[in-house]
Amino acid sequence: MVNRIDEMTKPSTNGPPKTNNDNSLDVAEAVDQLHQQLTALREQLAGVIVGQHEVAEQLLIGMLCRGHCILQGMPGLAKTMLVATLASLTDLTFRRVQFTPDLMPGDITGSEILEEDHTTGKRIFRFVEGPLFGNVILADEINRTPPKTQSALLEAMQERQLTVCGQTYSLPDPFFVLATQNPVETEGTYPLPEAQLDRFLLKIHVAYPSRDDEMEIARRQTTDYKFETVKVLDEQQIHQMQSLVRSVVVADHVYNAALDLVRGTRPEEGTMSSELQNLVQWGAGPRATISLLLAAKARALLNRRCHATTEDLIAVALPVLRHRVILTFNAEAAGVDADSVLTRIIDQTPSLKQKNQPAKNS
Repeated sequence: MVNRIDEMTKPSTNGPPKTNNDNSLDVAEAVDQLHQQLTALREQLAGVIVGQHEVAEQLLIGMLCRGHCILQGMPGLAKTMLVATLASLTDLTFRRVQFTPDLMPGDITGSEILEEDHTTGKRIFRFVEGPLFGNVILADEINRTPPKTQSALLEAMQERQLTVCGQTYSLPDPFFVLATQNPVETEGTYPLPEAQLDRFLLKIHVAYPSRDDEMEIARRQTTDYKFETVKVLDEQQIHQMQSLVRSVVVADHVYNAALDLVRGTRPEEGTMSSELQNLVQWGAGPRATISLLLAAKARALLNRRCHATTEDLIAVALPVLRHRVILTFNAEAAGVDADSVLTRIIDQTPSLKQKNQPAKNS
């Protein structure tokens, strides 16, 4: 039986979905439409960015889930270019903020200025919007600015609003914060607190390119190679994609597997081995479970499926959890990172190996 979603629009072949008489949408057709649009976006992205397919997929997952992402990688790996190119393929407003040690909260939120009305001679305060009043915000080298300015992002990321001088201002919708940071530099940096890291849906590791990809990068950058991008998605289409994510079906065993995985990162649960308990100080909280399931749903749509599986959970587990697990001093002293600990926890979670059953539409 074909799944249907109420109060959504039916997709057309030439543009965003259109409303039909019974206000229902064939999910399979909607997924096909979304897959075509995202395939076109990936093709455009590949014309500018060589490789980094996993990174691009995780950024798309963040966009579909209305979540924020933090990209971590060495300089020169096209983190900034990737975000800027992705934004250029939509009609969303793009703002880039270069975080520096002297950046103040008002520099990103905006502030009130005193203006004089030349007609009446009266002086009034007028609010001037900062760069956070955009759809896609690139917070470049976010760990280079002091905590006072970093905390100015908290309300924006969680509540999607800003309070300046006692007045609350709504931010545009959609609103994404895509931050970058360098993993090796520690001098003159301010690591993000755990409470703020938890606001990021995904922490994406940007690795070095393969030899073939690096050869292609060298060819493009040392010749007159040019690629003219075209816009693929508009704001309405993005909203419809985000609505579709919530309608992806998740079977009970997938919910249980997500809970088992997240709760398995907590030493007090008593499910992890004694060796892992010596490596993990604090596990992931309930927000991690929500993020894990939403990211799995978005990945299912990217793979042209109407239901999420345990394979989707495994695929998104590292970017969802790596910044939400706090390791002990013993782990840091032994050179053990969060990814290696999480990989072992995933391997020791039996419900993730359960065979996926067809999900029933509730």
